[in-house]
Formats: sequence, C-alpha cells, structure tokens
Amino acid sequence: MSVEPHRRIGTRSACRRKLCSLAITLLLVVPIAMVSCRARTTEQLADEVSQYGITWKFDREYQVGQFVNGDWWVVGPVKVVSVTPEPGPAPPDEVIDLSVNQWDDTGLQDNPELRNGSMVVMELGPSQGYDSRGTTYDPETSITFPYELEVDRSLISSISEVSAPNTAMYADMMWSAEKQTPNVMKTAAVLTSLAEAPPADAFRPTYVGAEKEIFRASDLRWDLLQNLPIDAAKYPVPPFSEYERYLERPWLDHMNGAWEGQYLFPVENQPAYGREIARIVGAASLLLNTEAPQEQKQRLLYGLVQYGIDLQGMIRLGAVYNEGGGITSGRKWPVLFAGLMLGEPSFIPEPRTTVFHEDAQTYYGQGWYGQHALWQMVWHHGPRQPYQEKPPSEWDEWDQTSEDYRICCTVRAWVAQGLAAMLMSAKAQWNHDAFFDNIDDWMRKTDIYADKRQGYVRPSEETTTFDPFVDAFWDLHRNSVPAQPDGPTNLKWDVNEDDGMKWVSNPDT
Repeated sequence: MSVEPHRRIGTRSACRRKLCSLAITLLLVVPIAMVSCRARTTEQLADEVSQYGITWKFDREYQVGQFVNGDWWVVGPVKVVSVTPEPGPAPPDEVIDLSVNQWDDTGLQDNPELRNGSMVVMELGPSQGYDSRGTTYDPETSITFPYELEVDRSLISSISEVSAPNTAMYADMMWSAEKQTPNVMKTAAVLTSLAEAPPADAFRPTYVGAEKEIFRASDLRWDLLQNLPIDAAKYPVPPFSEYERYLERPWLDHMNGAWEGQYLFPVENQPAYGREIARIVGAASLLLNTEAPQEQKQRLLYGLVQYGIDLQGMIRLGAVYNEGGGITSGRKWPVLFAGLMLGEPSFIPEPRTTVFHEDAQTYYGQGWYGQHALWQMVWHHGPRQPYQEKPPSEWDEWDQTSEDYRICCTVRAWVAQGLAAMLMSAKAQWNHDAFFDNIDDWMRKTDIYADKRQGYVRPSEETTTFDPFVDAFWDLHRNSVPAQPDGPTNLKWDVNEDDGMKWVSNPDT
C-alpha cells in the first residue's frame, strides 16, 4: 500500500465538516482553540510513504502518519528496503559549473561517486553523505539500503540536481544576479521512527540525535502574537502563501555553519545564505504579528516553530553559528520564537553557551562617529579585528571588506527578526542588547551622528531593509514595542590571535 501526502485532502475536509457544528456549539461556552486535521492522516498501515518526490519502501506494512507540518512518522523499528530516487553515481547527462566565487573558493568538486544520498545524523559537523559534489562529502556518513531504522532516529533522504546552477526556490526575493544558485541538491525529506504513534497535533521532533521530544500544536501560545494592523491595499504585504512555501520543507542546518555546507542546501527547501535565512524568518514573524485571522496564520506558524525545534535539537548537540560574513545569520530567533510559542524555557540558551552570528558580530564600544553599538566581522579567511573604532581614513583592505559585509549582508537583513523579538517582549530572552541597538541605529531616519562623521557620508543603504514589507512594518510599529527589560548580560565575542575567540565582559558605557 502506497500512501501519498495528497490523500490527506479527504480526511481534512471530513474533519472540517465534523468540527464545524462542534465549534458553533462551543462558541459561547469555551474559548476557541485551533483544531487542525492537517495534523496527520488517520492512522494507517503502509509499506511505503512518499514526500516531495522521495519514496521510502518498507519490508512490510507499518503504522504510519504525519506530523502537523506534513512530515511522515513510522512506528519502528522499521526496515527501509529502498529509497526512490535510488542513491548511486552521477547520471551521464549531468552538467555542473564548478566555478569559484570572488574569493577563489568553492564548496564543490568533480566527484561522480554519489547522488541522491541519505543520512541519519547523530552528531553535527561539516561532513555529509548526500552528494559527492560537495567538498564536505564523506562516504562513511551515507546510508546504504536496506537499512534498519531504529526507534528515535530520523532518516533524511535527498534528491540531487542533474544540473547546476538552478533557479532558487526563493528567487522572487532576490535581485536578478542572485536568482540562480550553484547548489547541487534539489530537495530533502525526513522520515522519523518512533516507538509509538505521536499525538495527532505533534510537531516532528528534531531530525538530529536520539532525543525525539514531542511538542504539540495545542500548546502554542497564540496570545503572545501581536495583532497589529497593516493595510495590504496601501502597503506591500506579501501573501502568507509565499512564506508558507519558504518554510514548508526541512532546512538542513546540521553541517553546523561550515561555509562549504551552503552548497548542499537543497534548492527547493531553503535559502543558501544566512542573509536570506534571517530575512525569511524575520518577515514570517512579522506576518504572524499582523491582525490576520488565526486560521490564516496557522500553517506559517507551524513552519517557523518546526524550524526552531530542529535548531534546538542541534543546539543540544553543541551547534554554533558564529561564522563571519553573512553565512550563519538567522538561527537564534527561530529557537527563541519556538520556545516562547511552546512555553518551553529550555529553548532559551544559557548566556553564550551557544554562539550565534548576530551576537558574535555586535558589541559596545566607542565608534569613530560617536556610536556605541558596533559591528565586527569576526572571521573571514582568518580572524578579523574590530574596525569601527577608527575612522575610514585608517581602514585597511579587510576593514573595508568588513564594512561592506555590514552593509550588504547582515544588519540590513536582521531588522525584521529584531523587531519581532521586541514586539513579543523577548529582548531579555535574546539577551544581547547590542544587536537591537545596531538595528535601531541602522533604521533611524534622523542621522543623530551627522556632525561627527568627519566628512564621510552615511551609507545610503541605512534606514531601509531588503524587504519593503519590513520597512513599512517598522515605520508603522516600531513605536508599538512594549516596555520590557533589557538583556541581563552584555558580552563581546573577542577575537584574539593568542587566546582564540571567547566571550568577554562588554558593558554599554
């Protein structure tokens, strides 16, 4: 028996009909709670399941179903006899561009050994067993079939692209020169083996490690979302469907921030660069804080919370996202957001036990034009020292490169997630005030530092983001941010060639 995801349609429609009269009956009696039949199909037996063009075939029928985000679970242990498309060597008609980037780097290689690979990820690291075109390829990490998938394990299977570059799934948000991506993977899907059927409203547990804690949609704190107005007829409000699609499939972050890993991010699943990861999770968060009805927000909320659950699993395994440039932005807020929405304090990292990109790059100091909230590269082809304490007349080539990254790829992309965190009174939980002050300095329309710029012009990019919706939401609702405590811990990710990198005290003086 083969079970395809589209067969859920009949189940959802029937459930809605049954719930309609129930909701009317209860309307005046109890507060309405969101009830979704999208949670999963009716429990069933199947000898194979399929998603996103990937089919897992079992040795016999097993109990299967779907989590609220649509991903499959199976009551195991289960013997997966095959996966389609079948893993194997490169097809004869494959075309790939191995050109290097502006730094003469590439994360790709000419290796035809494996395409359409699968993994069970028990620990983090740059190695991957999906596609041998990635320089991070390690055949020891690739699953061969038949495979005994134990309980509390997640099988990640992929489809490789036959040619590259390809049009990015998120191309509509990119300028023309970046609509194509060199990434070599097309898509990936996750099959989770559990000891018993999960609740009907269960999120998929994280796809890494052996801890498969179940979180439930019925526990979501809908009351934490603001219901702020924005007139779609007057302002550029994107459709919810756009961001639902961005967050629909699993984002493979288990390569732990290695810059080479971005070449393996599946084209149809996720962005390749941290700038767009931050943009997507930020704008999605703002959409969820509009006055749109709850049922319109549900699918997008599930997608963003699911990403946070996955990242939390990686943090438990020691993940860090402090690479320089703009590669690993956007990972902190989804974790905090999911923790807030699920009422899970454990999602809030202890002060600096996990290093996140936005925190590592922002700190307090005495800037050359009077600013106190400063930005630093941290790392790019070696450790990079802070540069904003000295005027541009004293910058070397790497100082200018750092400034270029501040403008092109980081602070401008962080605004939406920072605003969402403040609107949801999460500044203290974020616990790094320099991040928020960098954003406020960037977006402030009046240049309060104009008379101290020593003749240098304020960058024209400041006061705007990459996304007109975010610009409009900031202008409308930055002043809607409720009073809230600051973060209790101000630290700086210190770059010292002798001592390495470490957190040091960094009060705002």
